[in-house]
Amino acid sequence: MITEFRARSRPWQIRLALGGAVAVALVVLEALNAPYPAVVLATVVSGTLCLLSLVVPERHFVRYTLLATAVSCALTLVETVLARRPENTPGMMELCVLLWLITRAVRRCSPLMATVLPAAPAFAAVVLPLRIAERGDNLNSAIGIIVASVPFMVVLGLCLRLYDALRAREREAILQTQRLEHARELHDFVAHHVTAIVAQTKAARFTAAAGHSQSPEDLDQMLAHIERAGSQALGSMRAMVSSLRDTSAPAATSPTGGLTGLRDLTRDFSAVGPSAELNLDPRLTDRPLPPEITTAVHRVVQESLTNVRKHAAGAGRVEVRVALRPGAPEELEVSVADDGRVGAEAGGGAWNGGGYGLVGLTERIERAGGRLTAGPGDDGGWHVLALLPLA
Repeated sequence: MITEFRARSRPWQIRLALGGAVAVALVVLEALNAPYPAVVLATVVSGTLCLLSLVVPERHFVRYTLLATAVSCALTLVETVLARRPENTPGMMELCVLLWLITRAVRRCSPLMATVLPAAPAFAAVVLPLRIAERGDNLNSAIGIIVASVPFMVVLGLCLRLYDALRAREREAILQTQRLEHARELHDFVAHHVTAIVAQTKAARFTAAAGHSQSPEDLDQMLAHIERAGSQALGSMRAMVSSLRDTSAPAATSPTGGLTGLRDLTRDFSAVGPSAELNLDPRLTDRPLPPEITTAVHRVVQESLTNVRKHAAGAGRVEVRVALRPGAPEELEVSVADDGRVGAEAGGGAWNGGGYGLVGLTERIERAGGRLTAGPGDDGGWHVLALLPLA
């Protein structure tokens, strides 16, 4: 309880401290109406235990509630047999807290305990008016009002329980969305560069295993490509970590400079793989596009080239085309096609459950309002086509 209090902000700590002090003061003032010092002390103890039950952590709630209601019922039983009793109040602060304990029990406890536990504070609240000296219609009316209040407090607890469940479900949905987004970002940013490192390393090992000697210049160039891909992977990871650590100023994880960055992407791919040719519609060169559209285009091209490197056996040429769709000037068409062999070990394997590339791309494209298709091309090889609305 102290730890939770310290975890609150300073204004909340002040409010809670003032509220607790006022509640305890009201308990003491009402207890002074009792005719005997021992009863005054017992009333203060009973009211204070009820207040503690209302604010204790969840793990202590059941124990404190049972103890507080037992003390309250015992005090009520003792006062009913005393010759002198309080004249005007049985302890209204304690009564209010007992009713709130019903609500908290219904809201916070497990289903079984939420069904059983509220009976204890409800009974203690109903018999509480028996502490006062007055008997008659007023006492019966007070008990009737308390009895009528118990179902209201139960319904209130159920409403708050439902509200908590909806909030928990909403938080889980937000966390799931964040997890999916992080998975897509990790795949899009890191897998592409790591795949390039693996492909270049395999090429170097294949060349060495075949007995071909490499000049120092060729070896240095190959190592430079590996170093650059590794540096890009590290940079992507740093951007991802920066985005996770500081939500107020997230890292720039989206491509910048419009679609011109596609030229660097295809050039880097061609340096260590099949020749990649980029056909970029001139109308898109200087046209401002929404960030989510440029990001989606980059991811489609990047993921498609990565899968060509990994799965398109015998591919010698890749055509990347980004243009306005004929007959639909407000729709962008992104096409990546290779001339490799389609089969279990070729381009088709990339899209048949071997990874999460298609899943992530489909989610990203649909999120931008578009659609994605992937399959064998008309002239062989593998063809990825994405249609994105520019509006």
